[in-house]
Amino acid sequence: MSTPTHGSNKIPCTLIPGDGIGPEIVEAVIQVLDALGAPFEWDRQAGGMAGIAVGGDPLPYATLDSIRRNKLALKGPLTTPVGGGFRSVNVRMREEFQLYANLRPAHTLVPGGRYDNIDLILVRENLEGLYVAFEHYIPVGDDPHAVAISSGVNTRSGAERIVRYAFEHALQQGRKKVTLVHKANVLKALTGVFLEAGKHIAKEYEGRIECDDRIVDACAMQLVLNPWQFDVIVTTNLFGDILSDLIAGLVGGLGAAPGANIGEKAAIFEAVHGSAPDIAGKGIANPTALLLAAGLMMDHVGLTDQARALRKAIDGVLNTDKVRTGDLGGKASTSEYANALVHRIGSAG
Repeated sequence: MSTPTHGSNKIPCTLIPGDGIGPEIVEAVIQVLDALGAPFEWDRQAGGMAGIAVGGDPLPYATLDSIRRNKLALKGPLTTPVGGGFRSVNVRMREEFQLYANLRPAHTLVPGGRYDNIDLILVRENLEGLYVAFEHYIPVGDDPHAVAISSGVNTRSGAERIVRYAFEHALQQGRKKVTLVHKANVLKALTGVFLEAGKHIAKEYEGRIECDDRIVDACAMQLVLNPWQFDVIVTTNLFGDILSDLIAGLVGGLGAAPGANIGEKAAIFEAVHGSAPDIAGKGIANPTALLLAAGLMMDHVGLTDQARALRKAIDGVLNTDKVRTGDLGGKASTSEYANALVHRIGSAG
């Protein structure tokens, strides 16, 4: 995807600090990216509760317009208010910019845990499936919510697009195998079309990328028993939502899990954890997930050397310098962790 630039080498990018710990971890990430010499020109915009405070909408028009212009965004965690008729901010962004591919890699950051040497990529279809939420109630007697009905929608074209993306990403990353995850034994139409389309696309990559398939419940069990048998997993929206969090659990949780939402109109990179209002302002939040998301963003715009240097610095700070935030068993503050990364990057430079 081509990215517009200002001047000779600046890359405009919408920056959404978000809610709770969002502003703290975003500032840490900017500090580290500056140390790397990453040439982003930040366009700061509000979202979530901050968006409501500014303009009465968790996803203000100015923020949408900024992403539309820049085609690139990095965002902290956003809160969708409960009640009030607001739809999920993340879902609105996906629909607005047709962000059809959700990329969720999981890589062991701190060795010695329950699982070690985890290196998985999950590719989730982001626009279809049960999350289209065509839902309604059927009243029975005096109960207006007696029966709830929801319809899922999977299209052959949507399935082919996400599976092709997974295979192309696997090739780009030097991966060996793609696993199609489905429930075609029961949801014969809804996920059967995904499996059918996936096998059709897989034929284009024969001899380059191996392909197999798993029923989703068996896949969940096998991820717990032997995650090393998997390489790249591609699946539908709901299954991808569930399995991506399971995979994050293999490497320590959502604090170690970056996310990328890729589409034809834009690409948005994020930490997938929540806004953690209980620790906001205490200076103890871990910015690693957002740092890794920034690494995915740099890969996306061709800054592969800086992305590699970032991941190397994170590994060095966590495992050689032993500077870790409290959630990883250390005592470092957010700023101390960021400063350690900046120091390591400077030493390497």
